Amino acid sequence: MFKKKVQTLLHDALEEDGNLFLIDFSITTDNKIKVVIDGDSGVTVQDCMKISRAIEHNLDREEEDFSLEVASAGAASAMILPRQYKKNIGRKLEVKTEEDTNEGKLTEVTDNGITLEWKAREPKPIGKGKHTVQKRKEIDFSDIKEAKVILKF
Repeated sequence: MFKKKVQTLLHDALEEDGNLFLIDFSITTDNKIKVVIDGDSGVTVQDCMKISRAIEHNLDREEEDFSLEVASAGAASAMILPRQYKKNIGRKLEVKTEEDTNEGKLTEVTDNGITLEWKAREPKPIGKGKHTVQKRKEIDFSDIKEAKVILKF
């Protein structure tokens, strides 16, 4: 009953702001509520506060004691939902599949997967030396084991 009420409040709060979406939600047996959100344009502290208030202000602590944590998916967190890839078009990703790991610029997101592009130095087909070639790889979402944005400082 309590979990269902929290889920409904969370769903309504996320519906109100079409930019935000749920990454993870859990409630422990001692009513510790944890919500992790992301947004098409990122997540601000105000976004976390808004979701927190939408849940907290509609629950009665006299009825059910609880603690609540609302957080954003971290910049270094692995991407879980296809929707997360769209906001990272143009950024460099590290994508692990069963076969290999690729690093490249995310250039396209479709309903089925992503496209990475990068430059590589390869031996010339004729003669000595190397030349730079443009590489491109399409990867299905179902093949991705883990994908993270590579942060540059």
